[in-house]
Amino acid sequence: MLYLSTLLLILGITLIVLRRRRTISRAAGLGGFLTGALGLVLGLSTFTYVVEPYEVGVPTTLGRIDGVWQPGLHLKTPLTDVTTFTTRPADLDLTGDDTVEVRSSEGGVLYADLTVKWSVDPEHALSLYKLAGSSDAVQQRLVLPDSREIVRNVFARHTGVEGYTSQREAISAEIDKLVTERLGPRGIHVNGVNLRNVRPSDGLQKAIDAKITQDQSTAQAEAAVLTAKAEAEKRKIDADSTAAANTAIANSLTDKILMSQCIEAFKAAAEKNPVYASPCGSTGTPVIVDGTKR
Repeated sequence: MLYLSTLLLILGITLIVLRRRRTISRAAGLGGFLTGALGLVLGLSTFTYVVEPYEVGVPTTLGRIDGVWQPGLHLKTPLTDVTTFTTRPADLDLTGDDTVEVRSSEGGVLYADLTVKWSVDPEHALSLYKLAGSSDAVQQRLVLPDSREIVRNVFARHTGVEGYTSQREAISAEIDKLVTERLGPRGIHVNGVNLRNVRPSDGLQKAIDAKITQDQSTAQAEAAVLTAKAEAEKRKIDADSTAAANTAIANSLTDKILMSQCIEAFKAAAEKNPVYASPCGSTGTPVIVDGTKR
């Protein structure tokens, strides 16, 4: 910008001088005036810089860092370069070609799609400039490689089934926590990590399906064993109850009781037939029951 403004200013002054000497037309002289004015404006602009809202600037002059500029108008020398860092939240989308390939604790391959929401802490703009050099470099040199490393490390502690189904929420929370702890001290706010999708490779999908089938078969076998144990316990209880009842009955049936019950039974039968003769009791002694005389 400084070189352009200098050239325009020199050109404008030259045209004005030539016009005064009447060697060029009036229109050319007017063009020289406008060119000189434009060069002057551009030259003055090299002494100012405006930092936009939601930005911070890091000025450098001949290799020397001059602190951090907050949003607003700042004066500078034409030799000062300003690198700006946006403080607005940015999204790092690890999908498509950037999908993270991870391995489970069993060695199976999965593909994880996630989004890391991050922003620059204005208080650490100077240290981030020294580490990376620009906002784009912060994402490419810090946020991206650290996030990939943490995602791979977390999935490596889980099985394929856990990463694909049962533990996805826990894995996402763990990744969020570790990324925040890693990037926070460097001046990068992590506003959330969204684990959007986890896809197993073809080989791992077959292994997962086989394990699910095996687990279902095991669960069915265990249920059958429990049912068999319950039935066996029930039969044992029934047998014990029957044996106890038989023992109680056997202990209570004395000869006198048996004789009395036998007589009562034949009395009932003698209502239709006047006389019955039958042995009763353990001795086999005949007992005659007359239904008419009672």
